[in-house]
Amino acid sequence: MTPKKSSTNHQEELFRAKLESIIDMSHELVKAAKMLDWEALESHFGATYCPNNGRPAINTRLMLGLQMLRCLHDISDEEVLSVWLQNPYWQYFCGMDYFQHKMPIDPSSMTRWRNRFGDAGVSKLAKALLDAMFDKKIITKSDFKRVTLDTTVQTKAVRYPTDIMLYDRQREHLVGFAKTEGIKLRQNYNEVSKSLIRRYSGYMHAKQFKRAKKVIRSVKCYLGRVVRDIERNTKQMSEGLKSELEQAHKLLKQARHDKNKIYSIHASEVECVSKGKAHKPYEFGVKAGFAVSTKRNWILGAIALPNNPYDGHTIEATLGSMKEMSGQEPEEVLCDLGYRRKDEIKTEAKVHIVKRSRRGLSRGMKKFWNRRSAIEPIIGHMKSEHGLERNALKGELGDRINVVMSALGYNFKKLLNVLKEQKTLFAKILLSILESLFAKNPLPLQR
Repeated sequence: MTPKKSSTNHQEELFRAKLESIIDMSHELVKAAKMLDWEALESHFGATYCPNNGRPAINTRLMLGLQMLRCLHDISDEEVLSVWLQNPYWQYFCGMDYFQHKMPIDPSSMTRWRNRFGDAGVSKLAKALLDAMFDKKIITKSDFKRVTLDTTVQTKAVRYPTDIMLYDRQREHLVGFAKTEGIKLRQNYNEVSKSLIRRYSGYMHAKQFKRAKKVIRSVKCYLGRVVRDIERNTKQMSEGLKSELEQAHKLLKQARHDKNKIYSIHASEVECVSKGKAHKPYEFGVKAGFAVSTKRNWILGAIALPNNPYDGHTIEATLGSMKEMSGQEPEEVLCDLGYRRKDEIKTEAKVHIVKRSRRGLSRGMKKFWNRRSAIEPIIGHMKSEHGLERNALKGELGDRINVVMSALGYNFKKLLNVLKEQKTLFAKILLSILESLFAKNPLPLQR
């Protein structure tokens, strides 16, 4: 059924104080809650539910508020709800009238909501935030005219891939499936593999690489035996076991320089992206593209780019995400040298490739070119504060959702900082006015 709506009958709450009388109404979260058009969001997301079947869905504002708070602080669903239970400002932001003492939902409901609406639903929420800032003139039309594009790697929360651990983890998965489906194996190799992995670590520490390779071959042999044992003893396989066996065959056949290799057993979509940096030559995840306003550093577009495309071929997709997320198209686009050979793009915006030489450029254009490097610390903030590093959401859908949620969290935090500065600025102006008035007309002394 359609989502629940907050009740207007407060007779039973007659002797309780409302949150409005407890909290500071000039707080930045309170101002942000008043800015967003919650009714439009409720009508948009509520239209996807069946009106007369099943139990009522969770309140849309509550769910959207929790998702925004989660990506703002880069915490898990469980942590969001535990902090929400203690923080009256978070409860007010999510539409509560009175302070709540019980968990409103189960943490798994947040996961199911994200899987239901996907990256399109999160993009709609990010667009609502940008529209609210545009209505309040925090963002202006000039912010959409010039944008900077760049790509980075959204890393996945996976273990660093080594051959011996991949073989052993795949064998564990197959043994678990065999136990679930009642397939009797001649041997599961659990204890033998543990001792071999410990021996492998000792050989690698001692730099005895020939012995270490011999141990790897033994663990690989155990995986092959388990695969053949399952195939011999099974006539009808479930879909899960079929996919695991296919993945095991691919893992056994892959060589060092093959493309589309398996780097993680539980997240087979992980790609190896070469960065060419001394401290981190390879990163394991998916490439992500961002469009940032050159003037004031708002993130206007974010998209996951699977299959590790060349940067120059991602301009059209990144600008498409900007149109979906902000509803605007830029006039000029600024890129680094990684975007060369951009002949295939189809966009009306003028694309500039920043070069080291600034000869022949006007003063305004030089200033515009010098602003390109501002996107680098923005990506750094998203990685360290908003979940772009070590994404824990499952599958390719989780990759797409997390990229947009990282951008949403960055914009939301930047908005809260702007609202906080406005509050302190207003207080300073008011104080200066009062000081000037009392300086001209001092209060008479009481006798």
